[in-house]
Amino acid sequence: MKKILGIVSSARRLGNCEIMVKEVFRNLAEPCELNLLRLTDFQIDPCRGCYHCLFKDGDCVLDDDCSTVLEAIGSADAVILAAPAYFLGAHSALKRFLDRGLSFYGEMDRMWGKPAVGVAVAGIPGMEGSTLLGIESFLKLILADIRQTRVVYGALPGEIFLDDGNRKVARRLAQSLFGPKVPKSAPSCSLCGGDTFRFIGPDRVRCMLCSNAGTLHMQNGTAVVEMEMSDHQLFLTRQDVRNHKTWLIGMKERFMAMRKSLKPISVDYLKDGQWIKPHPKRQNANFEKDYEE
Repeated sequence: MKKILGIVSSARRLGNCEIMVKEVFRNLAEPCELNLLRLTDFQIDPCRGCYHCLFKDGDCVLDDDCSTVLEAIGSADAVILAAPAYFLGAHSALKRFLDRGLSFYGEMDRMWGKPAVGVAVAGIPGMEGSTLLGIESFLKLILADIRQTRVVYGALPGEIFLDDGNRKVARRLAQSLFGPKVPKSAPSCSLCGGDTFRFIGPDRVRCMLCSNAGTLHMQNGTAVVEMEMSDHQLFLTRQDVRNHKTWLIGMKERFMAMRKSLKPISVDYLKDGQWIKPHPKRQNANFEKDYEE
């Protein structure tokens, strides 16, 4: 029986993200096992950039829950992800985990190519901002194979399913998880499938998912994007991932070779400004309550 990992990037119990993940699971055509992971439950500390994990096959010096989340992803056969829009962007739990991406390379072979679907949940129609991009970035950078992503709207817990159309969205996501990949209807990157672009010239754009550049022009009244692959890729192929890991490891030798010339540049800024220090840490009371019907 296939193991499905449902990743919920919301602290709200039985909120729209959680029930959407479970609705997608309910619509899978074959019997599967569902394991759930609420990212906000886990302590994920900021990466120190020490590169220790690159040389120790994922053995991070930080004593937190990152390895538990990585193990859950590595053990799954497929991933269903849902995240809410907070101030026009995906919940920060996604990025906090991605910032520990150096640790992913030790699990690369176990993580690569898992089918995945993602849902962005926004409270106001059209106000999702970059949330869907955050969903797709998360799935790409955990090396998953994105089958389909969608945006649904609903602010109150359960509100998304007052609209029966969102149950249909869940069914389509379930069908695509182990079925045919759903192509983007809007102009999209021919390299990674992303459909969010930044203009870098009159007719030049950069894909915000894979960061490759290309040209945008009109053809028979339709916008067409033609992308160009740069020499350095992060995740388009398994070999890209290996190459990037090699590049990262090479940064240690480069630093050792250049540190005498780099140090005076940094030290020159040592005494500028005054640091504002945080207050002593306080034990925060947890007022979170489970949703009650």
